[in-house]
Amino acid sequence: MLAELAAANAAFTIIKKAVQNTGDIAKAGKAISDFVIAKEELQRKGNKKKKSGIRSSDLEEFMALESIRQKEQQLKQIMIYTGRPGLWQDWQKFQADARKERRVLEELSRRRRAEIMDAIGIGAVVLLISAMVAGLIAWIAWLKGMFD
Repeated sequence: MLAELAAANAAFTIIKKAVQNTGDIAKAGKAISDFVIAKEELQRKGNKKKKSGIRSSDLEEFMALESIRQKEQQLKQIMIYTGRPGLWQDWQKFQADARKERRVLEELSRRRRAEIMDAIGIGAVVLLISAMVAGLIAWIAWLKGMFD
């Protein structure tokens, strides 16, 4: 959790410096992307902990998310005052679309891994059955040779 917060803070510092030095929010595109990724990773880890029942660091998680929320508000102000009209709304729509696309890709990846694991399992069963049949045939041949 601290690593994601540190990444978000570093990215936000870069965003602020880029805007101060150039007056153009577009120059901080990579840093904005890093900020969003760190935010989503922090939220994902928090949600994963909630689902698994681990609740040892509620205050730490809350404070980290609150810090991110404050920085996001500052980013909103930066986009409103240094960007074009409607930039913030367009950015929010873009983020939502990108988030949906990432979820779809994650689901496809999860399904692909499941299919691969199924194929490996089926292959192992076929190999085991083949080995058993070959062993049975060899055993029968050995018994046949023993009684001849």
